[in-house]
Amino acid sequence: MALVAMEQVVFGYDDVPSLEDVNLEIGAGEFVAVTGPNGASKTTLLRLMMGLLAPWKGKISLASRGTGGGKLTIGYVPQQIAAFNSGFPSSILEFVRSGRYTKGSWLRKMNARDHEQTELALKQVGMWHLRHRKIGELSGGQKQRICIARALAMEPDLLVLDEPTTGMDRESRFGFYELMKNQTEQYGRTVVMVTHGLDEVSPYLDRIIELERKEDGKWRCCTTTSCRGHFSPARS
Repeated sequence: MALVAMEQVVFGYDDVPSLEDVNLEIGAGEFVAVTGPNGASKTTLLRLMMGLLAPWKGKISLASRGTGGGKLTIGYVPQQIAAFNSGFPSSILEFVRSGRYTKGSWLRKMNARDHEQTELALKQVGMWHLRHRKIGELSGGQKQRICIARALAMEPDLLVLDEPTTGMDRESRFGFYELMKNQTEQYGRTVVMVTHGLDEVSPYLDRIIELERKEDGKWRCCTTTSCRGHFSPARS
């Protein structure tokens, strides 16, 4: 089952194309890395995938339903979201629990499932013991972890992460890769992650999507590496 498909997509800013010839398909349960040099429009590619940007040309298809049959849920952790103001008043528990409101009205009362998934997400990122601490008191790496926990608490079909290991030490990064692989294998979730650390994460991936510069200076997206051998290369 394909969650995202992009066909001959072109997009840019101020009348200047930044992405051209984007052809890719991402299936349910895959762990996919997006990579490329700085300025390669990696974040733009993610935003196009999620429907946050409309392409100039081409077609983008985003599944309306997840693998379980319910409405597709996307957990998105943007780049540098962890840069909270030091005076941010929410506790870690309140912040992560807010991710559960994607499952219903903001006015509804939290149920046992909500509390269970919030606790699980915080334990998965190693932050449960700090759940009553204010966000403004945390380090950059800890803030990044709770942003990931909030996305996990949503029980997403698709996890989209823009450089999620920023601020993490080596041990934390490898723990994160293990966690993401577990999300795909145990829950059937799809993980798409922008990263510069391919040497570290490659053993955990299903495949890599690389942005490369064309001769005219624009960026072209092509799937270059299968880490598991079960996909068809994107068309040129």
